[in-house]
Amino acid sequence: MSTDTISIALLDDYHDVAERYADWTTLGPQVRVQTFRDYLPEAERAEALQPFDVIVAMRERTPFPATLIESLPKLRLLVTTGMRNLAIDMDACTRRGVVVCGAPGGADANTATAELAWAHILALFKNLTTEDANMRRGLWQTGMPRPLAGKCLGVVGLGKLGTAVAQVGKAFGMTVQAWSPNLTPERAEEAGVTYVPKDALFADADVVSVHLILSDRTRHVVDADALAAMKPSAFLVNTSRAGLVDQEALLDALRKGRIAGAGLDVFDEEPLPPTDALRVLDNVVLTPHLGYVSAENFTAFYGNAVNAVQAWLAGKPVRVLNA
Repeated sequence: MSTDTISIALLDDYHDVAERYADWTTLGPQVRVQTFRDYLPEAERAEALQPFDVIVAMRERTPFPATLIESLPKLRLLVTTGMRNLAIDMDACTRRGVVVCGAPGGADANTATAELAWAHILALFKNLTTEDANMRRGLWQTGMPRPLAGKCLGVVGLGKLGTAVAQVGKAFGMTVQAWSPNLTPERAEEAGVTYVPKDALFADADVVSVHLILSDRTRHVVDADALAAMKPSAFLVNTSRAGLVDQEALLDALRKGRIAGAGLDVFDEEPLPPTDALRVLDNVVLTPHLGYVSAENFTAFYGNAVNAVQAWLAGKPVRVLNA
């Protein structure tokens, strides 16, 4: 690699921690780092990023379609935190000669997301957000919390996250059922839960928690028909990807009270616009895509991002995703 100055952009550092959680100075005096704490709007993105040779993207917060890749003539390395990023057009990067490398997170990433799913489930069953708001208004006991024991938890996707969520449900004394496009009764039995067909899961569950990877096969796996099959008293929790759920169908079901409520950590547009219709619904618990957010995970993300840049500068890129 030449000794010319290398410009690095650190994107979407909402918490302003990227330069504290990793030592970017180890990259050498020829490297200049600029942090973008705020989300770059699409209209401003290409112009803002044109000066950079290297971009470090935080997960899928900023999309990199072909049109953006092609408008960044200096870009040579794109590092994504995590080892999968569906928001990057890998083929466009390959055509342009841009190397894409992954920067894995910490061991607690899966645990943190499962914990957040349960925070949503508990908040919905116990009316936590409503009771908290009403307490601050001077009110007292305005709703009727529901017990978890004896209720049915439906888990869509029984990988590491889904299994972790299922185990907590069992600990609470819930009946746990699971379904996914590839799940078998034998695999469900190994996890100590019951396999049921998709329609039965949505019809039986008092709460459905979604834990699938987004793909063409799983997009809108929770569609209008699945939502219509749910009990009016049931909840939906999604801490995975917004595209797994038909958002228009969900909004309609929530507005009309066809389901009791939802806990959502992921959205079609992120950050969620201030005027989004979800923000005014009182039967929704909203968090700003916190499932993978922790100091431990981000320290690993940024440390591995520095490592990826070091390896690329040395001419030996690591964890290449578009090889």
